Amino acid sequence: MDERGRPRARGGRAGFAQGQPGDDYAERCQPDRCERADAREGDVMQIDYPFHFDGHGRTAGTTGDDHIRDLIEQVLFTSPGERVNRPDFGSGLMQLLFAPCSNEVATATQFLVQGALQQWLGDLIQVEAVQVQSEDSTLQVLVQYTIRRTQQRQVAEFKRGGAAG
Repeated sequence: MDERGRPRARGGRAGFAQGQPGDDYAERCQPDRCERADAREGDVMQIDYPFHFDGHGRTAGTTGDDHIRDLIEQVLFTSPGERVNRPDFGSGLMQLLFAPCSNEVATATQFLVQGALQQWLGDLIQVEAVQVQSEDSTLQVLVQYTIRRTQQRQVAEFKRGGAAG
């Protein structure tokens, strides 16, 4: 209720009822006048990672498959405890960058990465194989996976550290 006892309008600008002339959101997002030509009802914008702006000064978006690749990268290179509201998110992979190399450490790392990907992205992808190599100060991770929505197989390679990071 406003100061005169009338119900307040929800959404849009103050003083304009939703869906009425003057409601900017309603005017911008009518199906026949939507700003994005390819937008459909139910579409969700996939924000590109790392976050940046596109040529129009808006938040850069990406395709669904590239978004999944970005999510994999975030899981791989986020250390547990790094995210405030998700302290167990991540794989801990970066902690192994300067660890001594051995077959046992490489195998343990592969299981660690595969487990983190299945935990955090298991509803989006099926992880088929993970290969982790550490040379000097560069960490290289190769992930083979299938996107559950399309059943399309993908291979993604990630490098961190040294000159490649």
